[in-house]
Amino acid sequence: MMGNITERESVKRSLIIDCALRTISEKGSFNVTMDDIAKGAGFSKGGLNHYFSSKDELFEAAFQEYFDRIFVRSQERINSFSDPLDKLLSFDWLFNWEDPDVNIGYPLLFDCHALAVRNATYRRIFHEWVDRWVDMLRVAVSEGIEKGIFPKIDAEDTARCISAIYHGFATRWYLDKEGHSTKWAIEYYRKTITGLIKGMGGDEII
Repeated sequence: MMGNITERESVKRSLIIDCALRTISEKGSFNVTMDDIAKGAGFSKGGLNHYFSSKDELFEAAFQEYFDRIFVRSQERINSFSDPLDKLLSFDWLFNWEDPDVNIGYPLLFDCHALAVRNATYRRIFHEWVDRWVDMLRVAVSEGIEKGIFPKIDAEDTARCISAIYHGFATRWYLDKEGHSTKWAIEYYRKTITGLIKGMGGDEII
């Protein structure tokens, strides 16, 4: 019996978080109230407060949950390739307008940026998100070095650079779709990352 209650509580909590993510993505965190989320999730305000006592608590949980989901998907994607360079170039799905994670995700990411400017909690969430990306990319870079495919470079610094390349291309692509097309984003992030590795001495990379 207790297990069923716990499972129901988990389902309801997930429902609230999913509603929060959709609402924040659509309206922006500064424009969303607890009433908006309660209504969208089919809860009374008191029912919502049973799970999250404040807007800050709910929003922090929502952002963390979404970044966790994206990281799991990214890890699965990179693990689907065996070649280290292919692993580093494997995130073309980030530039797919038809992908539901992309549609909801970029507004959430930019919202997190805005909140992080003046809020230490959101800076922590963002830093943890970036550090997980860097670590994932670092493993692929280290694998390339160990296999002799990449030159002997600083895997950590290279991973940070690649992460920044993705972030920069994605920002331009999302905010200026007419000037920075999907074709442009995918073609040139691939050229930039491959060129970065080659420029560090990996002339054997094709």
